[in-house]
Amino acid sequence: MKRRYRVGNVTCQSCVALIEKILKSTEGVIEAGVNLATEELFVEYDEKKITEADFIQKLTALGYTTEEIKDLKTVTFSIKGLHCQSCVGTVEKVISGMKGVDSIVVNLASEKGTVTYDSTQVKLSEMFHLIEKFGYKGERITEEVIDKREEEKKAELKREFNEFLVAIIFGLIIFYISMGSMVGLPIPHIINYDENPKLFATIQLLLSIPVVYVGRDFYISGFKKLRSKAPNMDSLIAMGTGAAFVYSLYGTLKVYEGDFGFVHNLYYESGVVIIALISLGKYLENISKGKTSEAIKKLMSLQSKRANLFRNGKIVTVDIEEVEVGDILLIKPGESIPTDGVVVDGLSSVDEAMLTGESIPVKKIEGMKLYGATINGTGSLKMKVTEIGENTTLSRIIRLVENAQGSKAPIARMADIISSYFVPTVIGIAVIASLVWYIIGTLGLITLNATPSVFALTILISVLVIACPCSLGLATPTAIMVGTGRGAELGILIKSGEALEKTCKVDTVVFDKTGTITAGRPTVTDIVSHKFEDTVILKVVGSLEQNSEHPLADAIMREVNLRKVDLYSVKSFNSITGEGVTGTLEDTPVGDVEVLVGNKKLMDRYSINIEEHLKEGEKLFDQGKTVIYIAARDTYLGMIAIADKVRESSKDVITELKSIGIDVIMLTGDNERTAKAIAKEVGLTKVIAEVSPEQKYSQIKKLQISGKKVAMVGDGINDSPALTQADIGIAVGGGADIALESADIVLMSKNIKDVPKAIELSRETMKNIKQNLFWAFIYNGLGIPVAAGILYPFTGHLLNPMIAGAAMAMSSVSVVSNALRLKWFK
Repeated sequence: MKRRYRVGNVTCQSCVALIEKILKSTEGVIEAGVNLATEELFVEYDEKKITEADFIQKLTALGYTTEEIKDLKTVTFSIKGLHCQSCVGTVEKVISGMKGVDSIVVNLASEKGTVTYDSTQVKLSEMFHLIEKFGYKGERITEEVIDKREEEKKAELKREFNEFLVAIIFGLIIFYISMGSMVGLPIPHIINYDENPKLFATIQLLLSIPVVYVGRDFYISGFKKLRSKAPNMDSLIAMGTGAAFVYSLYGTLKVYEGDFGFVHNLYYESGVVIIALISLGKYLENISKGKTSEAIKKLMSLQSKRANLFRNGKIVTVDIEEVEVGDILLIKPGESIPTDGVVVDGLSSVDEAMLTGESIPVKKIEGMKLYGATINGTGSLKMKVTEIGENTTLSRIIRLVENAQGSKAPIARMADIISSYFVPTVIGIAVIASLVWYIIGTLGLITLNATPSVFALTILISVLVIACPCSLGLATPTAIMVGTGRGAELGILIKSGEALEKTCKVDTVVFDKTGTITAGRPTVTDIVSHKFEDTVILKVVGSLEQNSEHPLADAIMREVNLRKVDLYSVKSFNSITGEGVTGTLEDTPVGDVEVLVGNKKLMDRYSINIEEHLKEGEKLFDQGKTVIYIAARDTYLGMIAIADKVRESSKDVITELKSIGIDVIMLTGDNERTAKAIAKEVGLTKVIAEVSPEQKYSQIKKLQISGKKVAMVGDGINDSPALTQADIGIAVGGGADIALESADIVLMSKNIKDVPKAIELSRETMKNIKQNLFWAFIYNGLGIPVAAGILYPFTGHLLNPMIAGAAMAMSSVSVVSNALRLKWFK
């Protein structure tokens, strides 16, 4: 066995030598090595001679800590044979019990499983082999498998419909033969149960055989699950209809023996009609389930298959698989952009609606980003490829949506727990109820409308057939699949079911200012200096800011480029978070000069007196501008004012959030005066200003401690700690990759107008899930007692097993249909 560990308290090479010596001298350890630089320990040992705990204990006694480094892989695979939530529970229980499996989530609606496991301890093939013993089949998802599964799904739907036709045709004939005379319908004398009871029973038996064959999967799967002690929906159907067929077969034999009274106790029609109705329900359910993943199919269909590539001075059309990073492609008017890249020549407008949900095309010029699957307008573009394959924006979106659709919301855990006990409990209720009614009938305590044995059998069949855990299992995953898929179509990427559920509970939205409430493209508006020309001040500041990644630095550098100002080289550059930057300009007319560029905190830190210039700065602050002060050699030089335009939609978004009961706060590192001026413009009264990234994180935490459910909206690297700390992190598209990774929800539209839309979508999805769960619970909560005969003493009526079968079949269809309503969310 081979293992890797992170080792703590390893301070020098002596520690390395000691650990290696101790382990190598331990019986059973084959090889051991420590890497001081990475603090990693590699151990190979014989499990028959020594356990992991034995050598870990030795290291602990020496004062070293160990933490196993797991080589975890996450794989999504398809699963055949899932019929209900009990199946889901069985697969999850079986795989999670395997050594090396970290987590497993199975989605009934998509018929997929996502497993995270240590590939050194267990293989995916071993998992597949194990679940095969329980009647399921696992298969890795590849493009070929997806295509194969699509074909199989079509063939399966066709087969299910044909089987339903067989079952319903034969079922109706049997139903007519057995029940026709009771309602006055003409029955041929040759098969009349009074005149020819043997032929009457024989014809029903023969007509039932094709239906039993059509429903063979119920029996094969159901009894296999029973033998595995993991009964599911198929087990209930197999037991219920099986009991009807076996009892009818017994009755047929008694008729052949001359006991013609049994001709009235044949249940062939119930068994075949139940199978027909359940087959119909299964067919309709599978059609509905196929529609839940349409969002993924739409996204996949957008991927280009071909590209126009510049090769040896010529344009050649190639398969997309031949395109490499760095290639130059030609995008003709009206064409789909094949992959991600940047414009190197040309001018056009590109329809990015598939990414952002925005219908207005985006103007593209040299240097601007292009995204695969977006549609070029009337111009022609040359683009340089920057990303291909799985690294493209579209592929990342597909992965995000697939992961979200495969995940479970916390609300689903309740259904999981109930489903794990559901089927065994139903079987117990069915058996006990039928026995109780048999005893009641035998003792004559209540007058029954049939013999005790027939009455008890009816109870048994009805309870087994009406109790379906399918609707319970489909309630949550179908709504999550449709909700997250609809979100992706609208440019709202929700990363998980948990994020979807948490979003509906949000009561406070905190906005970062720059890039969210404002456009995120600040520009220089004022250069104030009493000693030097504007270009001198700009040259000093630009020389320093060229080394910074702050949005304000971008504004300064744009002004530098606009005015074509030459810059000094810089040494000893230092960025002080939340205050500004410092550095030494080299080779100026007066030699090397130390320069400070930042806010008042930075000036105070270096004891630069700017008191007499504060009023001038305050006037600019009151106009909503950010002011940075400049000093050199301990002397104040001047100030630069920068303004960031407020987004047109910001005021409307904040008003809309307030209208749906959300408290809105602006959180910014900018000075308080500027922040309040922006807040006033957009209708905000709550502002927290002059906070560093660490303080943003602390402010979010403070709100949470006070009982608030907080969503943080940001787009920058400095927002990532706050995005992670918030109950829900919402990243505005086009922001830094780290912000997109930190967030729970990504708005691809680069605009905050989708924030209220994301909250409303979450609320609608959770409302839909609760509706589904309510009806699933009510259906079973009321259906099972009625099937068990609780109303019979009062009404004299018993639930017909055929009606129970129809109700069970339609319960799942109704749940999936309700979830599909989310496709029309706007």
